[in-house]
Amino acid sequence: MSAPVRVLVVDDSSLIRQLLSALLSEDPEIEVVGTAPDPHVARDKIKSLNPDVITLDIEMPHMNGVEFLKKIMALRPMPVVMISTLTQAGAEITLEALEIGAVDFVPKPTHNVASELSAIASDLQHKVKTAARSRVTARHMARSVVRPAAPQRTMSAGVRERIVLIGASTGGVEALKEVLMGLPANCPPILITQHMPERFTAAFAERLNRECPMKVSEAKHNEVIEAGHAYIAPGSHHLELIRHNGKYMTALNDGPNVSGHRPSVDVLFKSGAKVAGPAAVGVILTGMGKDGAEGMLEMRNAGAYTLGQDEASALIYGMPRVAFERGGVIRQRPLSAMADAIVDAAEAPIGKRPAA
Repeated sequence: MSAPVRVLVVDDSSLIRQLLSALLSEDPEIEVVGTAPDPHVARDKIKSLNPDVITLDIEMPHMNGVEFLKKIMALRPMPVVMISTLTQAGAEITLEALEIGAVDFVPKPTHNVASELSAIASDLQHKVKTAARSRVTARHMARSVVRPAAPQRTMSAGVRERIVLIGASTGGVEALKEVLMGLPANCPPILITQHMPERFTAAFAERLNRECPMKVSEAKHNEVIEAGHAYIAPGSHHLELIRHNGKYMTALNDGPNVSGHRPSVDVLFKSGAKVAGPAAVGVILTGMGKDGAEGMLEMRNAGAYTLGQDEASALIYGMPRVAFERGGVIRQRPLSAMADAIVDAAEAPIGKRPAA
């Protein structure tokens, strides 16, 4: 049996520290090695205890969680799971933390604290253990720094029938931003399923829309999709591609979880296989589990060109690995080359693979 994941709990609330410690300790694969009420104490305990994972409250005295996270990622990169309130302000700050390099987050209850935390105990334990297996390095901090924009490629007019479908989970906030930032403003329509709570997807879309070359929005039901626009599945609904009167459109449904998720990458990819076939380009990015693997194989079998993030660049090489092993991925690419790979695939004649 492998050694348990060693966790340091950082939160200014003594009650939250006690509850998180107790809930995490219920899992025999996790050991809480210490707690800290603020970043100053946490800094010393990181040095003395050398934990595998930190749970970090966003709002704390002396130094907020995001500022402390920046220091961690710059000086001693390690897996961090943020504890965040599910509010609009909390969503914005959490997204910033995920861009900086936090692996994941769990909601922090504001009422009935003990019962609400107990209800998400298994999710908390799972995310902490997943974080321990992630590849957190200094490169994540480097990506969060504002850099001069690279010269943007433009796309030929012949890509109008193309459509790009992207799926991601843990690590996807950072990965999706890097991919979209590398695509031209006149890119084909992009449909995205990112595993994320309902209140976070709208904030995520708004954040990307402010920074990326193309327009980005949370998808609506029965929306005609257009080039130069990326559509993100709402956290409450599956997103599908449909075709009506010769036009590609979005469709949302609130059916049961598929592959453990709603929104599900498999639902998006299977719709792309059925509706777009060889005109589609499928991309699967970092994430834990197998969501998207089955749908990506259907896309490939339907003639679509499929890309998967490679192991070296993925924060969590789970979803891309399963999709590749099942035969759904035609080519694996590092995250830094994914945007160019998408452009090359979109510009290739439909039914033909791009040049290597």
